[in-house]
Amino acid sequence: MKTAVFMGNIFYFLTISIHVLIISGIIPFTWVNGGRSESYATQLPISIINIIISIIGGVFTLIVGRKILYTYKRGITVICWFFVLLWSIGFIQQLVGTPFEKMVCSLILFLGVISNIRMAVEKR
Repeated sequence: MKTAVFMGNIFYFLTISIHVLIISGIIPFTWVNGGRSESYATQLPISIINIIISIIGGVFTLIVGRKILYTYKRGITVICWFFVLLWSIGFIQQLVGTPFEKMVCSLILFLGVISNIRMAVEKR
């Protein structure tokens, strides 16, 4: 479980980092969102929402890593499978996106899928 939580934390850190780099302009907004964002103003809310989702997922991952949550095992497993579904859909979208998404973002999302699968199936 420690490895899955570590992988999850790395995933969320990298995801937040990419969106901070997009917001700061270091990564061009045309490299993400399948190149569909027409302007920086269009991409900004998307990146902010993704940062918020990643913070929630990161906090959830830290909570899952604690040993005292045996009473909430079923709920935690359901949420982990929800994240597996969410990140799997995102992974497929990255594979049909821009070259940056194919080479960088898809690998990061694959890490998120694997870590959430491990958290969902491993015993607490």
